[in-house]
Amino acid sequence: MTNTYIISGAGSGIGRAIAQKLAQDGNTCILLGRDEQKLKQTLQSLPADNHSLLIADIRDQKSLARAFEQLGNTAVNGLVANSGIGGENYWGDDDRWADIINTNLTGTYNFVNTFLPALRNAVGEKHILITSSVLARLGVANYSAYCASKAGLLGLMRSWAVQFAPENILVNAICPGWVDTEMSQDGLQGIADGIGISKQEFYEIAMQSVPLRRMSQPDEIAGLVAYLLSQRSITGQTMDINCGSVMNS
Repeated sequence: MTNTYIISGAGSGIGRAIAQKLAQDGNTCILLGRDEQKLKQTLQSLPADNHSLLIADIRDQKSLARAFEQLGNTAVNGLVANSGIGGENYWGDDDRWADIINTNLTGTYNFVNTFLPALRNAVGEKHILITSSVLARLGVANYSAYCASKAGLLGLMRSWAVQFAPENILVNAICPGWVDTEMSQDGLQGIADGIGISKQEFYEIAMQSVPLRRMSQPDEIAGLVAYLLSQRSITGQTMDINCGSVMNS
């Protein structure tokens, strides 16, 4: 049976890999995000022609409402809340706190609640899957907004798991660590620049706290997501997929 999934943040990185995996498994993917060009690139990478795009900003409830109207009467079996931004924030006039919290935490809340009616209309499996981060469990200096937003997602997930259980909607989260995506590479470069060393030098330092001494690949994350969307017994749980990083916490 073919299932239909809406994937936010599907234009690159983990979101793109999730869409590719779900599509390869024969499912229909609805790609949601702000950047139409990147979403089209993901769309072109998917097998078959039964996939589609929704252009929306998860920070903006009106933008999401317009996207929901475009969805029409389509029922979906899963909402993959993957959109997010990273980076440092500092108290002051240029503090990124509000933008990071509004995107990662409030944006996830907006996205899921907007498309919840389409999930409730589905027959069979119903899932909400949230991309959190290993930094929901670990502290990093000057990443207060990112750490707080990703930790908040785990509380949100647990609340929803209890709230939606009577409707047979399973809610789980994943906590990736370093994943070889554009966002991670930019993060490596930014930190390296800040301390005056090369990106490769900082990569080697960063991997010292990772037991497997490597980054995960996006397709590895996508494989776990596909499994969680296919099972019927796990809910309210956080799955660590970070090459063992939390063991050193």
